[in-house]
Formats: sequence, C-alpha cells, structure tokens
Amino acid sequence: MALVAIVGRPNVGKSTLFNRLVGMRQAIVDETAGVTRDRHYGKCEWCGREFSVVDTGGYTSNSDDVFEDAIRRQVAIAIEEADVVLFLVEAATGITDYDAEIADLLRRSKKPVVLCVNKVDSGEKMYDAFDFYALGLGEVWSISAANGSGTGDLLDEVLRVLPEDTQADDDHADIPHIAIVGRPNVGKSSLTNALLGEERNIVTPVAGTTRDSISTYYNKFGHEFMIVDTAGMRKRGKVTEDLEFYSVLRAMRTIEHSDVCILMIDATTGMEAQDMNIFNVIQKNRKGCVIVVNKWDLFEKDVNTLKEYTEGLKARLAPFNDIPIIFTSVLNKQRILDVLDAAARVADNMSRKIPTSALNDAMLPEIENYPPPAWKGKYIKIKYVTQLPTRTPQFAFFCNLPQWVKDPYKRFLENKLREHFDFCGCPIQIYTRAK
Repeated sequence: MALVAIVGRPNVGKSTLFNRLVGMRQAIVDETAGVTRDRHYGKCEWCGREFSVVDTGGYTSNSDDVFEDAIRRQVAIAIEEADVVLFLVEAATGITDYDAEIADLLRRSKKPVVLCVNKVDSGEKMYDAFDFYALGLGEVWSISAANGSGTGDLLDEVLRVLPEDTQADDDHADIPHIAIVGRPNVGKSSLTNALLGEERNIVTPVAGTTRDSISTYYNKFGHEFMIVDTAGMRKRGKVTEDLEFYSVLRAMRTIEHSDVCILMIDATTGMEAQDMNIFNVIQKNRKGCVIVVNKWDLFEKDVNTLKEYTEGLKARLAPFNDIPIIFTSVLNKQRILDVLDAAARVADNMSRKIPTSALNDAMLPEIENYPPPAWKGKYIKIKYVTQLPTRTPQFAFFCNLPQWVKDPYKRFLENKLREHFDFCGCPIQIYTRAK
C-alpha cells in the first residue's frame, strides 16, 4: 500500500489535516506548537483508492528542545519512506526559514511533493498562497484543514502523483508470501538464515537488531515462497526510537501483504500479552498462521511437557484451536523444515476450493442432526451451502431467516467445516443469506 507523509514546521496544522484525511480525531490537535512527538499512522480512501498516511512532528533546527533532534530524524525517515510527501505551510506567516530548509530537503529527496498552503479560509488569504511558488516545488494547493475546503482537489492531486501499489509489480506476486513475525529477540532472523542456509540477515543478542522487513526468494526442498523477516514488535509504550517506530510500522504492513504469518514465541517466556496482540493483528487481517515455539532446547522438560505446553497454548489461543504449533531450536536446526511444511500446508489451505456438491454432502446432514435453534417460535431451515470466490475461505449458507442465525451456531458450522475439510491454520468466515 502506498504511503503519504505529511511534513512541515510546527503548528501549521499537520495533525488537523491528518485527522481529516483518515476521517477520525486520531492525532491530538492544540494551538501549542510541538504537541505531536509520536508518529500517527492511518488509512485514507479517495475515489476507490486506499493509501496510508503518516503524521510527523514539526521540523525545526538549532533548537534546545530535547525532542527536536529526534523529531528532525523521524521527518527525514518519513520522507525517505514515503511514496508522496505532503508539504504543509501556513498562509498567514509566509515563507519562513524552516519552510525554506524543508523545501531544500524535499528537492534533494527526488520524491513527488504536493505543496499545500493551510489556513486559507477566506478570499483575501488566497493571494497570500501565491507567495509559496517561490519555494520552487511546483503547483500550490490552497486548503483549510479545519473546515475541509480544498482538500478534495488536494487528494485528486495526491492520487495523480501516487505510484501504483508495488505489490502488483512484484515478480513473485503469484507465490505465497510468508512473514516471520514476533517480539524482538525470539529468533526470527536466525530462522530465516537457517532456512536459507546462509547468513542473510544480521543476528545479535541485542533486541531490535533487524530494522527493516527483508524479503528473500526461497526455492528449496519442493517449496517456493517469498520469506519476509520483520522487525520485532514491542508494546507501543516501550517503543522509544523513531527508527523502531518505522520498523514496527513496516512489520504491520508486511502482515497486511502476506499470505501466511509464522508467529515466533520464546519457549522460556511462553505466550505473553504482546504475542497475543500480534496474533490478534494476524486474525484481524484474515491471514493464515503457524506458531513456532523457539528455544525449546532451553526449556526444562519431563515426560508430559510437550503435551501440557501445547494445551496451555491452545487455551490462550481459544477459540482459534486449529493452528499448527511447531517446537523448534533454530540454533540447533531442530525441526526447522517442519516449519516450512506447516507454512506450505496453510498456504495451500488458504487457496483451497471445495466443490459445492461435496460441501452440501458433508454439511447438510450435520445441519439436519443439529439444526439452528428456533427464534421466537420460528424455525430456521438451511437449504444450501456454497464457497464464495474469495482469496480466503468464506462460505455462504442460504436459509429462510438468515438474521436469526447467531454467532454460536456459526462457530458450530465452522467447526464442522474444519472436521470435514482441511483448513488447518486458516481463518474461515461464515455468512448467512436469504434463500
């Protein structure tokens, strides 16, 4: 997904414009300069095209403020990361030294820049906007982020210069993309190196060594994948560096663009709250999942350890119990090929299409044995089921009263689908429709 970064000096209305583009009050807005220190990330949709938007802190230089140096670095990273830069200036103040400094930075970046003059909320201020042609960044767009005037034309211009999504140009777009995700220092880069048989990614004992999402083509042992090693994702409150913020941001975007996610956890610490948060992101994005318990060689074991650990994991993951769990030691190269086999199986399951006749032969007797509960004296009759032509497994059950089929019965239908057909590791969506 394309990325648009909003940059400018403090207090020109970047957060106000960000809130308007994403359609919600996500960033704090105040008259005090320098309120935004952290980066805000949201999605904007315009004319059927969706793109990501990042709000940055105000760019200043030669300041004594302890935050300004970090904010200046993050703005530079945002410009480097973005596909299009929205450069926001203010009509009333004219061109300041900061504006000229940012303009110089943008010209050297060679990125597409859309220059917009904010706080143009009257006819007189329209003339002030023409001064900004002196920055040498091309066309000037007059807007008022507070009341929304001019933002439609601005978004039209953004779409015009926005490059097409890079996913469509990927040489390996037709093969499964496997993302390796998890907290810092659980062995994601070590697993990538072990699978590839080479030191592809830097590995150190320091948490957060991997900054970027690194894609590698894999074609061995009968498997063909794009394997993507991501930065470790910590709780938001513990992310202090601007670099780490963008690393986590890119890891989240990698999950969005992947087919199957390998969630790595540390055997010695177990499934922690942050692991569950990452798992919930995978589920919300409807991606296939394989759980890899790494550092199993460091865990003290007895006769029933494996069984008890697996049951404890499934209890944490409930109701998502149909997920492959692999116990590995990447350092000792134990069972790492099992991880590939499980990921390949889940990738196949994600694209599995069940013939309608086989689906009805399996599911209609189950429904007859355990029909949906009656609602207010009315009996629900499911007559027919078919799989929808979607990227992930989705099924439509046609019945006389679809609005009265509740979630508990949909979970029953999902469990029966999993019993009859192999959808291990895949999310399944159930829809009820009027016959």
